[in-house]
Amino acid sequence: MKNVKELEYIIKDKEWEKLLDESFKKNVKNAKIDGFRKGHVTKDMYIKKFGIESLYRDAMDLGLDVAFKKVMTDNKDLVPVIEPSVDIKEIDEKHIKYVFTIITKPEVKLGKYKALGIKKEKATATKEEINQEIENLQSRYAEIVVKENGSVANKNTAIIDFEGYVDGKKLDGGTGENYPLEIGSNTFIPGFEEGLIGMKVGEEKELKLKFPENYTEELKNKDVTFKVKVNEIKERVLPELNKDFYEDLGYKDVKTKEDFEKKIKEVIIKRKDASNEDKYINECIEKAVSNAKLEINHEIIHEEIHRMMHQMEDQIRMQGLSLDQYLEFSHMSREQLEDQMHPEAENRVKARYVLEAIAEEEKFTISDKDAEKEAERKE
Repeated sequence: MKNVKELEYIIKDKEWEKLLDESFKKNVKNAKIDGFRKGHVTKDMYIKKFGIESLYRDAMDLGLDVAFKKVMTDNKDLVPVIEPSVDIKEIDEKHIKYVFTIITKPEVKLGKYKALGIKKEKATATKEEINQEIENLQSRYAEIVVKENGSVANKNTAIIDFEGYVDGKKLDGGTGENYPLEIGSNTFIPGFEEGLIGMKVGEEKELKLKFPENYTEELKNKDVTFKVKVNEIKERVLPELNKDFYEDLGYKDVKTKEDFEKKIKEVIIKRKDASNEDKYINECIEKAVSNAKLEINHEIIHEEIHRMMHQMEDQIRMQGLSLDQYLEFSHMSREQLEDQMHPEAENRVKARYVLEAIAEEEKFTISDKDAEKEAERKE
C-alpha cells in the first residue's frame, strides 16, 4: 500500500561495538564461570563461554531508540498514524540492520459528499408520548407508603416470608423473611408474583409452580411448592400535578396542567431533535464514506479495535467486573470479541479519514476560541 514505508538503518563498526560492550557490562554481572568471581569475567572469556550472540538482544534494544530517532529525523515528512513496527533483518558481530515499517495516513479519494439527498426527520410529540413522559416523571417522584387496606396488586411491593420445597425437601436458597418483592418485576420464577395478587396482609398461601426450561440444570422443569405469607403491602403514591410538583421539577414558570403539558412537549421535541440530528449526521457520514475510495491497513483497524477494547474494559470495570469475567459470562474468547468489533472499528476509521479529507478539501479551520467553547460544552 502507498502509505506503508520501510526505512532501513544500520549501526556498524565502532558504534555497534560500543553497544555490544554495554550489553556485556550488563550481562557479565550475572555470569558464572569457573575460576572467576561473579561479575569479574573478561569479555573474551565471556564470549568464549556464551558466544557473542548472547550480547545481541540487549545491544539491539540499546540501539533501537537511537536508530528510530535518526530515521524519523531524516524523514520528517513521514507522520506515523500508529506505532511503527521494527524488524531486525541482519545482525552479527560487525553490524545490525533495523527495518522500520511506517504507516502514514491512508490516501482518500473523495466522492460526492454534498447534497446527498438525506433529510433530517422532523421532531414531533404525540399526546400519548406527552402523557407517558408525565407518568414517568410522576413515577420517579412517587412516594412509597404502607397500603393500609386492600390486597396485593400489580406494581405494589409485598413484604413476604417464603419457603420453597422440591420433592418434599426444603429448597436450598429458596427461603426468605420480610423480603420486599415488587409485583411485576419478574424477579421470581413465572407464576410466583402473579400468585400473590389479591392476597391480604397476614394471609398465607401455597403456590404450586414449575421451574422454567432455562433454569439451572438440577432444577429446570421441576415442580416446586412455595409457602408464602404476606407481612405488609406497600404502594407507590404518585405526586399530584400541581404548582409544587412543577417547581420540584425546576419549572417555576409553569402554573397550570396545560402549561406543564406544553413544557413537556418542548422537552420531548428537543430530545428527539437531538437524536434526529445525530441520526442525520451519521447517515451523511456513512453516505460520504460509501462514495469515497480508500483502503485501510489492517494494522490501523487493529489499533482501533484495541482502543475499543480498552473503552469496553473501563465500562465493565465500572460495573465491578473484569474483562475476563465478562468473556466467561458471554462464552466468548478475546479473539471472538475482537472479530465481533472488527466491522465497527473499520467503519470508525474510514469515517475519521474521510472527515479529515473533507475538512482539508473545504479548508475548515478551528480557532482556539471555538475549541475551548466546544470543550466547555462537553464538560
